[in-house]
Amino acid sequence: MSDCPGRLFAGMCSHNCNLICAQTGFCFSAADLNKRLSLPADIRIPDGYLEKLQLSSPPFDQPLSRRSRRASLSEIGFGKLETYIKLDKLGEGTYATVFKGRSKLTDNLVALKEIRLEHEEGAPCTAIREVSLLKDLKHANIVTLHDIVHTDKSLTLVFEYLDKDLKQYMDDCGNIMSMHNVKIFLFQILRGLSYCHKRKVLHRDLKPQNLLINERGELKLADFGLARAKSVPTKTYSNEVVTLWYRPPDVLLGSSEYSTQIDMWGVGCIFYEMAAGRPLFPGSTVEDELHLIFRLLGTPTEENWPGISSIEEFKSYNFPKYKPQPLINHAPRYCSLDVVFSYAAYESKKRISADEAMKHSYFRQLGMRVHTLPENVSIFTLKEVQLQRDPGYRICPSFPGNGKINRRQSMLF
Repeated sequence: MSDCPGRLFAGMCSHNCNLICAQTGFCFSAADLNKRLSLPADIRIPDGYLEKLQLSSPPFDQPLSRRSRRASLSEIGFGKLETYIKLDKLGEGTYATVFKGRSKLTDNLVALKEIRLEHEEGAPCTAIREVSLLKDLKHANIVTLHDIVHTDKSLTLVFEYLDKDLKQYMDDCGNIMSMHNVKIFLFQILRGLSYCHKRKVLHRDLKPQNLLINERGELKLADFGLARAKSVPTKTYSNEVVTLWYRPPDVLLGSSEYSTQIDMWGVGCIFYEMAAGRPLFPGSTVEDELHLIFRLLGTPTEENWPGISSIEEFKSYNFPKYKPQPLINHAPRYCSLDVVFSYAAYESKKRISADEAMKHSYFRQLGMRVHTLPENVSIFTLKEVQLQRDPGYRICPSFPGNGKINRRQSMLF
């Protein structure tokens, strides 16, 4: 295996991952070095590094070789476990453990996703997908992959650290969010998703736990382990994707031919959950999930879902003929119900796109400038975009608009 820390498998190197720009030259200052390497602006170059680089650098107009680039980055500290300090364990899954950490290069907090490597199998395909996609996704509403550390026993992905996920935010706020904040979070979800979809990347696992939020209120799409790049319209994919509660009915019924619309159903479910304070379709099995969907939206017919009567899985369940229910009965605080139904159309091609949804009048209150910001700029750089105090907040005083916990609220713990 190559000593290059970013090399996951033959032909893939971290210097093709856009983690660090490949073009560097002769440098005289830290600012110039940072600019040429595209390193983080707050990186602390180790003492004596610049002097050493001046002695060994090639002429200004010549790019470094791959070996020289790798050596330069290694000297700075990229790709090394000792560069990062583990602080707290945040969670553990089948293949990976996530730690809160700190970078010695920037002194900033980071999230360390440590993936265990089995020698017989190598890196899990989810890790390879996540790295190969995130290397090309640079956006204010998508989590940033800073570094990759590869050892014999593990592959560690170093991400920017965000304080909590949307599920934790809703729990901390008593599941009663300000509808203004719902609007701001929803717009950020759509903004990140629109960027992905324009690049033909499907997330395929949207849920509150995979939407991270920092103290400023910036929301970022995370966990691209199930994401796929959709190359051609006829390509088929697995139908074992998307957590059950956020999985669209066409996928629940076995469809493996889908596009960006697979993500839009999940957005609608998350929109409802933020506004209502509870999941829209919390099914325990595929059949139960379909029952919940049909009870609210009505059992699909050939009129609203052409071809449904010929789907064997649908016929085998023999669902009752449910009539659609008014959504307002289930979420009194919901406004702009047409927005919700545009996400939850049975026929996938009729679901609104992320780009179209961002332009809906529902977001008019945020102003027009949110649509003209550069991709890497947060919407919170605009004075007109600010979070409000959540009426149900309990333990989220660090977020904008949420003050200190009062005595009455502290008794809840």
